[in-house]
Amino acid sequence: MSEMQRDPREDAIVLLARREYSVVELRERLARHEHEPETIEQVLNALQAEGLQSDSRFAEQFLRSRVNRLQGPRRIEAELRQRGIDQALIVTTLSESTVDWFALACQALRRRFDGPGNDRREQAKRLRFLASRGFDGEQGYHALEHAWTSSEEL
Repeated sequence: MSEMQRDPREDAIVLLARREYSVVELRERLARHEHEPETIEQVLNALQAEGLQSDSRFAEQFLRSRVNRLQGPRRIEAELRQRGIDQALIVTTLSESTVDWFALACQALRRRFDGPGNDRREQAKRLRFLASRGFDGEQGYHALEHAWTSSEEL
């Protein structure tokens, strides 16, 4: 096969060998390689049927990688949505995870700050930091109160 006539299945497998991709990401990547849309859909359907591509597996792997980066559920949800993952699958993935979001918020706060802050302005800064990482208000206030106590170790 010449360079101009690359096989879309081979391109997809090369990509999937590096990391998991959502079906939307894989479709976009194959389209950039100038494969025909009908051929791309056939390849994607075959890869899913063979278990080589799975949005569920992608979502689980993505969740683990973002938890390792100390990111919260709201940010993870937004990023999964951006990558074309179905809302029902996002909800299932987040609800079935065993992540303690409160402890994770504490860990993120401890890593970034030495203490809860001496006044409301400093505490608001810490809450904004946690919100930017995808934690909700309840998780943020919990972290402010407990992040520097020895009982909140992960």
